[in-house]
Amino acid sequence: MSTSIQIIKIGGNIINDAKLLEEFLQSFQNIKGQKLLVHGGGRAATAFSERLGLKVNMIDGRRVTDKETLDIAVMTYAGLINKQIVSKMQCLGINAIGLSGADGNVITSVMRDKLPIDYGYVGDIVKVNADLIHTLLNQQLIPVFCPVTHSKEGQLLNTNADSIASAVAKAMSQQSSVVLKYCFEYNGVLEDLNDKTSIIQQVTKQSAKHYINSGVFADGMIPKIENAFKALDAGISSVHICGIKHVHQDNPGTSFIHSNERES
Repeated sequence: MSTSIQIIKIGGNIINDAKLLEEFLQSFQNIKGQKLLVHGGGRAATAFSERLGLKVNMIDGRRVTDKETLDIAVMTYAGLINKQIVSKMQCLGINAIGLSGADGNVITSVMRDKLPIDYGYVGDIVKVNADLIHTLLNQQLIPVFCPVTHSKEGQLLNTNADSIASAVAKAMSQQSSVVLKYCFEYNGVLEDLNDKTSIIQQVTKQSAKHYINSGVFADGMIPKIENAFKALDAGISSVHICGIKHVHQDNPGTSFIHSNERES
């Protein structure tokens, strides 16, 4: 594997705070080598839904998406948020290109089974067009993915951004060494949300189960944890959850340990 790629995912708490987003993009700018960005934006979609008087349903940290909610998700994620981020990156001299899964047929998915839980128009990823992503990166373009994929049958689907980051990392790892970083407003995963210094340095599959059962990992953190281990199982070099200012560092925040490794 001759190239190394860093895949960074950011969520709504950074996106919705202009100062945090600016700090993140400046740190992102300092990442050496090839890189790409995946963003969420659920909080903005929730705000738009509430302004329109639409109820927001969440189950285990995942959004239930009916037809009206899907329209809002596409407009918010693929439109407003994606293009705002791309334009801010251009200001910093980062030549970014915004993408949904439908663009260039880059991410294909299928609607999630309605059993045991009906999440509506939510996509489970079946294929990532890694060749297209490599082509963009080799042309010095920085892909910026929003959490919208497509079924290749004309149906757009709301898709968890953590899952997109993990799936893209898995696809890219077939040709390159890949580092996956989930970046948010804290400097790692906290054992106590009231104590920003209580960073859990390493997480194994065994310790993750303990933290989930004890409630330390809850809501939207659970999909991050699950996708971190899926990425490692698929051959990703390393996975981290880190803070804004440390995203360009080699070993930031919380590291995830593969099942056949042990904490030192």
